Amino acid sequence: MDNISTEVDPSEIPEGFTTAAGNGAAGGAAAEKQSEAQQRQAQRDAILEQALTPDALARLRRIKLVKAEKATSVETSIVSMAMQGKLQMKISEGKLIEMLEGTVAKQKSSGAINIQRKKYAFDSDDDDDDDDDLM
Repeated sequence: MDNISTEVDPSEIPEGFTTAAGNGAAGGAAAEKQSEAQQRQAQRDAILEQALTPDALARLRRIKLVKAEKATSVETSIVSMAMQGKLQMKISEGKLIEMLEGTVAKQKSSGAINIQRKKYAFDSDDDDDDDDDLM
């Protein structure tokens, strides 16, 4: 059993399969996608550093540790505002808090459940509220 080789020649792999180590064309594509994602994230971080004051950036990073979705949505809106040129000056910590509260309000209003009960026309309890007939 010592003669089992862990190395597999790429020509021996059936069509549609790849090696587990990711060596070959599929591994190169995955590495390329990962490097592109890292570049996009680095670009996003650079924009955030330019658009936010140091205190606001620190607060956003702390929030991202706890509530990643909320921080990501605020980051996306800040980056899009910066790309469109809508930011006149750096966003302060107070303005960041307002933006975070705005996203919380949007999420609460969209996730609210409203229950409407049906009113029946022939409800016998409305007509006869005195219980004299029971005695």
